[in-house]
Amino acid sequence: MADNCFAHPRLAAIYDPLDPDRSDLDAYLQMAEEFEARRVLDIGCGTGVFALLLADRGTEVVGVDPARASIEVARAKPGSERVRWICGDATDLPPLQVDLATMTANVAQAIADPQTWQKTLRGAREALRPGGHLVFETRNPARRAWEEWNRESSYRVTDIPRVGPVETWVQVIEVSRPLVTFRWTYRFAVDGQVLTSDSTLRFRERDEVERDLDAHGYVVDDVRDAPDRPGKEFVFLARRP
Repeated sequence: MADNCFAHPRLAAIYDPLDPDRSDLDAYLQMAEEFEARRVLDIGCGTGVFALLLADRGTEVVGVDPARASIEVARAKPGSERVRWICGDATDLPPLQVDLATMTANVAQAIADPQTWQKTLRGAREALRPGGHLVFETRNPARRAWEEWNRESSYRVTDIPRVGPVETWVQVIEVSRPLVTFRWTYRFAVDGQVLTSDSTLRFRERDEVERDLDAHGYVVDDVRDAPDRPGKEFVFLARRP
C-alpha cells in the first residue's frame, strides 16, 4: 500500500511543487554515468522526476511504483513516452537485464516490512545483469532525524499554480525503533479540504543493511556520504557479481 501523499490523486498532483529542489538526485545521475548505465530500473519512481532526468540523457528507463496516482502524474509529463512505467513494485517485475537499479530518497526506508524488504532486494538482483549495480540511501539512525519532524520546524504555505495556497506540516506520531511513524497534513485554501498522509520509515543500521545485501548475493563495493547531506545518509553501492 502506497502512502496517501503518493496514492491520493489530489496529493500526488502537488507532490513536485511542494518539493521542487531535487538536487539530491545529482549524485545518482553521476553514479549512472560512473557505471556507464544504459538501462536503469528506478524502484519507487513516484512522479517520475529521476526517471525522466535519465531519459533526457538517452538512458533506457523502467520506472516502477505502487502508487497509481503518482504513475499517472509521471505519464502526463513531457517526454514520459520514453520511460516504461509499471504500477507495482520490485517484488514482481517482468524479466529485465538492467545495468543499474536505484532507490532514491526515502524509498528504501519506506519498505518497512522485513519480508517485503528481502523480496525487494531479491527482485532488484534478478533485474540486474551480472556486474550491474544497486544503489540506494538510508538515513544514519544515529543522527535521529525524526527529532526535527514537527509542526514548528516544517510549517509552510506554498502557492501552487492552478491550485492556490496549500498549508503543510509534519508531526511525528510514534517512535518505536527502528520504526518511526509520522503524519503530513495538507490544507487547501481554495476549498478548505484537509488531507493527511501517514508514513512509516525503517531506520536500519549500516551493518544490518550490509548483512542483508550479502545474504542476497550482492557485493558491497562502497558506502558513501550523500554529498548534499554529509554525515546524515548511508549511500550503498552494491553489485551483482
